[in-house]
Amino acid sequence: MTPFHLNNKTILVTGASSGIGRQAAIGISAMGANVVITGRDKNRLNDTFLNLKGNNNIQLTSDFTIEEELISLVKKIPQLDGVFNCAGIVKPFPIKFISAQVLSEVFDVNFNAQVLLMSHLFRSKKINKNASIVFSSSIAATHPYKGGALYSSSKAALETYSKVIALEFSNVGIRSNCIASAMVKTPMYDTAEHQGTKERMDEHIKKYPLGVGLPSDVTNAVIYLLSDASRWMTGQTITLDGGFLLGDF
Repeated sequence: MTPFHLNNKTILVTGASSGIGRQAAIGISAMGANVVITGRDKNRLNDTFLNLKGNNNIQLTSDFTIEEELISLVKKIPQLDGVFNCAGIVKPFPIKFISAQVLSEVFDVNFNAQVLLMSHLFRSKKINKNASIVFSSSIAATHPYKGGALYSSSKAALETYSKVIALEFSNVGIRSNCIASAMVKTPMYDTAEHQGTKERMDEHIKKYPLGVGLPSDVTNAVIYLLSDASRWMTGQTITLDGGFLLGDF
């Protein structure tokens, strides 16, 4: 039997109401896992739920940035064999215009809420031995851009946090890794296009030897990290960029 299957595993996917999180939840369920999906938008989350394979999936609407909702959510979550943390936002801001409010908005979703979720899950002993944790990062963590101080910093913090999970829980076989994606065609892609110009976006896309990614490309890497095929990988970041960082071509 292939080691890439997810049979008999229960996987939590956050940010599953759209984009990469939605596609990952669908793909993970297709690989045999029971999936617990969460998100803030009830209607979109339900749409994801209706596309999942299997009969033992769960959907839980929750806003992780509200502590009461987070605590309530964790109580409802079953024992987990894996977590894909995919909730995130992009808010470009020039450094001189960063305020405490904007700083909180970005870090609360991209870092703080994910850290608190994992803390509550571990404290409640909801993570099984030999489980796999996966975080959705970005190439911006190591290749920042103008206006991306908060987004890049939040992803860099997430990658470091993932390494500490890998260190602290290796004694029970729990692994933690990140996937650093470049441009992927999601609602965030559309937002970036609207925030700039189509001409600038088209020029940027030309820098990808294999073109921009699809949510399914990221999903395949997530499935690998959640499966037993990646048993010996922990504390790492996999870069998915279609060759973007190779340089000119």
